[in-house]
Amino acid sequence: MAVYEITFSPTGGTDKVTDILMEGYQEEKKEISLLSAQEDYGKYEFQKEDICFIAMPSYGGRIPQIAAERLTQMKGNGARAVLVCVYGNRAYEDTLTELKDKAEEAGFAVYGAVSAVAEHSIMRKFAAGRPDTKDMAELQKFGKKLREKLEQETDSGEVQVPGNHPYKKLGTIPFIPKPGRGCNSCGYCARFCPVGAIDPKDVKKVDEKKCIACMRCISVCPKNVRKLNKVVLLAAETKMAKLFEERKENELFL
Repeated sequence: MAVYEITFSPTGGTDKVTDILMEGYQEEKKEISLLSAQEDYGKYEFQKEDICFIAMPSYGGRIPQIAAERLTQMKGNGARAVLVCVYGNRAYEDTLTELKDKAEEAGFAVYGAVSAVAEHSIMRKFAAGRPDTKDMAELQKFGKKLREKLEQETDSGEVQVPGNHPYKKLGTIPFIPKPGRGCNSCGYCARFCPVGAIDPKDVKKVDEKKCIACMRCISVCPKNVRKLNKVVLLAAETKMAKLFEERKENELFL
């Protein structure tokens, strides 16, 4: 048996949540990131006795489409899967349902699922500091329950998760990070962009049709000078503030 952490975590929030859930497996887990535009994900084949935590952020109530494509290239072969959806305290809508569909399409057997809140990757004032102490205790408790189920049950059963078919329509996201003063064109943003949207020869050029506003380029910038337009960001925060007022809680589905 092998234990895998399969994540799409451009800014680290999804990894953080998954690490907490997987505390009981830390010494033996193998990590697979879905962020690489160069990786051949078709090479990954799993065994029925393997345990796989598959984690993705919610982007507008859906999973990132590039992550879905990379996941479905894998060969699950009946491996036991726990699905993890991480969102910024607004709503995750059809994210878990779509993730479950894609995991099963890839051949994984879903044993459980978790929705968890982490700091919003774009409007960082929302859910700031989450997962907090309360979240961590809750996620650790979820992790123990998941481990018991994975180790004791031989049949996954039918795990029900919230969401709809058809999925909600994918929207456009008007947040395209650009370099500011102090950028030395080191190329980190282009090198680590999961969709290859940044021109490595001129990092000021961004293919806006490719960009998924994952904020990976901002998170890896060594000079912290790649930013969003402040006016557009402030307008979005003001418009959406009411949607983030109520504290959303983490959920476990078995």
